[in-house]
Amino acid sequence: MRGGGRLMSDKTRRMFSRRRALTWLAGAFLTPDVLAQTTSPSPPGTRHPSTVTPFAPVVPGYQLQFPRDTGSHPEFRIEWWYVTGWLQAEGQPLGFQVTFFRARPELRHENPSTFAPRQVMVAHAALSDPRHGQLISAQRAARAVFELAGAALGDTRVWIKDWRLERHEAGYRAAIADNTLQIELSLTPSQPPLLQGMRGFSRKGPAPESASYYYSEPHLRVSGTASHSGIRRAVTGSAWLDHEWSSSYLPQQASGWDWIGINLADGGALMAFRMRDRRGGAFWAGGTHRRTDGMVETHGPTDVLFVPRREWRSPRTGTAYPVSWMVRAGALEITIEPLMDDQEHDTRSSTGAIYWEGAVRAYGGGVEVGRGYLELTGYWRRLSL
Repeated sequence: MRGGGRLMSDKTRRMFSRRRALTWLAGAFLTPDVLAQTTSPSPPGTRHPSTVTPFAPVVPGYQLQFPRDTGSHPEFRIEWWYVTGWLQAEGQPLGFQVTFFRARPELRHENPSTFAPRQVMVAHAALSDPRHGQLISAQRAARAVFELAGAALGDTRVWIKDWRLERHEAGYRAAIADNTLQIELSLTPSQPPLLQGMRGFSRKGPAPESASYYYSEPHLRVSGTASHSGIRRAVTGSAWLDHEWSSSYLPQQASGWDWIGINLADGGALMAFRMRDRRGGAFWAGGTHRRTDGMVETHGPTDVLFVPRREWRSPRTGTAYPVSWMVRAGALEITIEPLMDDQEHDTRSSTGAIYWEGAVRAYGGGVEVGRGYLELTGYWRRLSL
C-alpha cells in the first residue's frame, strides 16, 4: 500500500483511502519514492520524457481567491473538505463530522482507459451521541468516473453518489444518507475565511516541500436534521470547515499528528496542530488564533505546545489515545476534554486506518471557553512513509 510500487494494486483498492485520507493518502500518496518518480526527469541517456503524471508543488506566495479556491485542485496529490461541529438536538449535545477526500494517484499517460483512477474520492461521516456511548459512523470510496463521484472546479461541490457537500450563495449544504446515520445540514458563514499559516501557506515540517494550502471557516451557523437508530431529530449548532490541499503533506520523520479546531465562545477561533516524530515527541507544530477583535496571530513550532493529560484505551483495538490535553498557542492556554471518550473512527474499509476524531470542549481557568473537534492520527499504527 505504501512505497514506490504500484499504487492501485488489488490490495490498495480494497483498503482504499485528512487532515483528515490518513494512512492510505499519507502513505501511498506521500512516499519519497513516488515523489521522485513523478518529479524527476528521464534517466540519463534517454530522450523520452517521463510518462508519469507530475504533481503540483505547494510554494509560498500563492494568493488564495474565493470562491475559486473553495473548489477542487486536481493537479495536487491530496485534498480534503472537512466539516465538524456541535449540534443541539432536543436539548442534548451531538458532535458531527462530514469529510470528503480527493486523491490523485500516480498515473502513466499511456493508460487511455476510462476506468483509470485519475481521481479517487473518499468520504467519512460520523455522529457523536453520548446517549449512544460510541461513535456512529459511515464511509464510502469511489473512483471519480461517470459522475458517480467527483470534485468540481471553481466552487465547492464534492460528492459520492448521493453523499454531497456543496456551496451555494447563502452557504453550504451537506447531505449524508446511510443505513447507520443520516445528516442533512445547512451551514451559513458568519465570518470571513481564516487563512492558516502564512496567508494560506501552512508548513508541516522543516523541509520547504512539507506544506499545504489551508484555510478554515469557523463559526458556521448550522441547522437541519441528524438521524440514527431510526430517530430523526431537528438540530441547530455551530461548525468548523477546513479545506486543505497538498502534494507532500506528511514528513517522512513524522508518525502522525494531533489537531484541534475550536470555535471560541468570545467569537474567536483557534486552530493548532503538532506533527509527532516516531518516538511520540513533537516534530513540528503550528497554529492560528483569530481574536475577538478580528486580529489574527500566527504561531510557529516554538509557540505551540500539546501536553497529554489523560488516555482512553479502545476496547476494540486496544489503542491508547490521549483524549484530554493542555494546549498552548502563544499566550492562549486551554484544556481539552472530550464530549465522550469513545470516538474512535474505524475506516479500514475505505482508508485502511483507525484514528480518533471527536467533539471536545475547551476550558480556560476551569470555565468552558469554546467547543470544537480533536483529531488524533498514528496511534493505532505508525504512518509509514
